[in-house]
Amino acid sequence: MRTTVAGPRHFLLGLMLLLPAFGGAASAQGQESRAQDTQAQRQQVQPGNNAPVWREVRSGKEEYTSVKGRETGVLIQTQGETWRKLRNGPITFYGGWLVVLALITIGVFYKGRGPIGLHSPPTGKMIERFSSFERITHWTMAISFCILAVTGLVMLFGKHVLMPLIGHTLFSWLAELGKFLHNFTGPVFMFSIVVFAVTFMRDNLPRACDFIWLIKAGGVISGEVVPAGRFNAGEKIWFWGGVIGLGIVSSASGLVLDFHNFDQTRSVMMVAIVVHVIAALWFIVWAFTHIYLGTVGTTGAYEGMRNGYVDETWAREHAQYWYEDIKAGRRALPSGAPAASAATTAPQAQH
Repeated sequence: MRTTVAGPRHFLLGLMLLLPAFGGAASAQGQESRAQDTQAQRQQVQPGNNAPVWREVRSGKEEYTSVKGRETGVLIQTQGETWRKLRNGPITFYGGWLVVLALITIGVFYKGRGPIGLHSPPTGKMIERFSSFERITHWTMAISFCILAVTGLVMLFGKHVLMPLIGHTLFSWLAELGKFLHNFTGPVFMFSIVVFAVTFMRDNLPRACDFIWLIKAGGVISGEVVPAGRFNAGEKIWFWGGVIGLGIVSSASGLVLDFHNFDQTRSVMMVAIVVHVIAALWFIVWAFTHIYLGTVGTTGAYEGMRNGYVDETWAREHAQYWYEDIKAGRRALPSGAPAASAATTAPQAQH
């Protein structure tokens, strides 16, 4: 048997196989050393200038992190600065003026036009306009909407309007409370919209008389009585465009923000905030008109939603076709009672 001893040739071959590994490590160490030298020289010439470091941080490149998830390896997302300027810039500026001008317009209109009254004197006989269930549905949606509107306006404009007046500490408490109420009231509002839509959809379907009502603007300017169904064309537009349309947009975008544990990316969250704020602002401004016409803008309208009853004269002038259907027995009262009991003497509590 002959034993083979590795000679110089085999040693050289093994060394050649190891050289790339050593060379790669040496190259990486060399690059790192050169980067450190460059940064050290920069600090001597321009102290505090860490531009290369921050350029790499803001590059959006995915780096290593022990926390696994979408975008967890990205320290800073550059789109965030764009979103911040958009949110604190044009959205806040133009949105704020939209709210202010809407309130001023309503105030000027009320001062010049005054409330929409009745052309004939009240009869003293009341007719049921809304059932108890309908009123509970409406007020649940209305109250939750008001909570969302107030807290949303505080979060959007608070640091520009309230913080200079009440200080940082008190405003931080107010904003924290507003955020809590906003997040937990949102789902209640969404559910109430669904119930409200199902409850009132039948009476908000378009009819031929709605076009005449729109052409005459409901008689708001001329003062004439324009026949309508249970709800006029203006109320139907608010129902479909405001409650249903803007309600769906603001609710859907709000769900993205409320339940961020579903691993949405930061870019999706930023888009959702922009959509949510714009839809909510239009919703609030449009609601100002509805609230005005449902309270001081129309005599007897608020009492109808509060107590469920309106005077026969009010029903005949504001919902003539619905009133005639009730009186003729073609449809039952909202509570389901027969039409024969439509007109009753107003209870003492409802005066």
